[in-house]
Amino acid sequence: MLQELDSAAVRRWAAAAVDVLDAHRDEIDRINVFPVADADTGTNLLVTMRAAFDELRRGQAPALEALARGALLGARGNSGLVLCQLLRGLAQAAGHAPPAAAGLSAAGLSAGGLSAGLALGSSLARTAFAAPVEGTALTVLAAAAEAARAAGTDKLTAVADAAAAGAAAALADTPRQLPVLARAGVVDAGGRGVALLLEVLAAVVADREPSGVAPVARLPRTASALRSAREAGSGDHEYEVMYLLEASTEERVAELRAALAALGDSVAVVGDGATWNVHVHCTDVGAAIEAGVEAGRPHRITVIRFADAAGPPSAGAEAPRLTRPRAVVAVAPGDGVARLFRGEGVAVAAGPTVTAADVLAAIAGTRAAHVVVLPNAADGTSIAEAAAGQAREAGHDVVVVPTASPVQGLAALAVHDEGRRAGDDVVAMAEAAAATRCGELTIAEGEALTWAGRCHPGDVLGLVDGEVVLIGGDVTAAGCALVDRMLSAGGELVTALVGADAPAGLADALAAALRRTHPEVELAVYHGGQPGSPLLVGVE
Repeated sequence: MLQELDSAAVRRWAAAAVDVLDAHRDEIDRINVFPVADADTGTNLLVTMRAAFDELRRGQAPALEALARGALLGARGNSGLVLCQLLRGLAQAAGHAPPAAAGLSAAGLSAGGLSAGLALGSSLARTAFAAPVEGTALTVLAAAAEAARAAGTDKLTAVADAAAAGAAAALADTPRQLPVLARAGVVDAGGRGVALLLEVLAAVVADREPSGVAPVARLPRTASALRSAREAGSGDHEYEVMYLLEASTEERVAELRAALAALGDSVAVVGDGATWNVHVHCTDVGAAIEAGVEAGRPHRITVIRFADAAGPPSAGAEAPRLTRPRAVVAVAPGDGVARLFRGEGVAVAAGPTVTAADVLAAIAGTRAAHVVVLPNAADGTSIAEAAAGQAREAGHDVVVVPTASPVQGLAALAVHDEGRRAGDDVVAMAEAAAATRCGELTIAEGEALTWAGRCHPGDVLGLVDGEVVLIGGDVTAAGCALVDRMLSAGGELVTALVGADAPAGLADALAAALRRTHPEVELAVYHGGQPGSPLLVGVE
């Protein structure tokens, strides 16, 4: 058993953490229902922890500091941010806590240091969110920190075990704090990830195999959790039936959709070709579920009785699911772009490849009656419209503003005003997007004839509104030339989103070029992190 969490132990914990998150990723994704049921919490935690471990293996910094930096650079989603702050707290405790106060020695982080690091990580994670919500990973991490403090011992194993036990107890209590978890019969997905990481840490400290982590339990749902107000459909149907479906063919899914339409209304069946999310309002619950059995394997079945069919709701009954008048959903191709939109209070469907199911989940997660969708890609409007059609069947009023790039989406958001009438606001957003010219750098994958001449594999292509206008050999030079060409038609503001593969110094080069050639133009540069495009440019 360890007395100090030294570099070797940190490395073993990080490796074991990646393994356990990989093993439980699908399970955590399946129970992800808050804040948006987008089934990505397990994936986000795994991606973040892998980024942390990769940085550690480079060996350029002390172990905990390397983990914290790697997580910061690779954090994905809310759960990834919580993990990032947890690691940052441990690193700061190891690097700055006085030995007498935190139990730090030259060998590593001891019992007091671990306790201090958990407390600091919990505080950092909570302050990272503008509106912290109880019943989430924040609650689980806070409980772990408090349990570690209350252990009152200088034995590292006792502190680690106490933290893991505190996290497990808090995790089991999350459905009581978040009604959406109670309705789904699950614990919080992010909290589950935090509890797993602390259980693995305790196992590493005690020199035991990090196995035997209990599977997530299905929890009984209360009567109030299974009653909801009706937000769409006919009053003739008394129940809302929802389930996930593993189906073998598209034909079976089409047959299911037709069968459900004959049983009720507000039918929505969306998926990725293998897993489908099924929704229907009906009276014959058994028939709706049997239709799913005939189409494939239904699971995570939920049946909710409408409050208007069940009589007046009792005190404490759940509020209607459409609780907001308006919201905006944006598609984001990179982590940096996603953070920009989330910073504006926008719900995000993020990833290099976003499907209609992803957009639909983001729309549903807003719980808003009127939703504006910004597809932010030239080929994204059809995907957004497909999701909007399904969302309208479920009771949302959805409008798609055809933004062809994230820079147009940002321009639309700049004029968004919930104080205006919804229709006027949509018009203003659409006009702002249309007034923003879009530029992009991309790398040619093959030989082709373009409006700017013949390109070859590896050439840098500069596009304006989808047409190739220049061909270069250097990303930085091509980026400066592209911005200069776009400004030849005028402009007051340039917004630049730097991609994941952009060369270092691109942003500085753009700023220097504009100071020389267009000093009157304002430049806003953001790390977009989008794949495949080193630079996205908008000119207003």
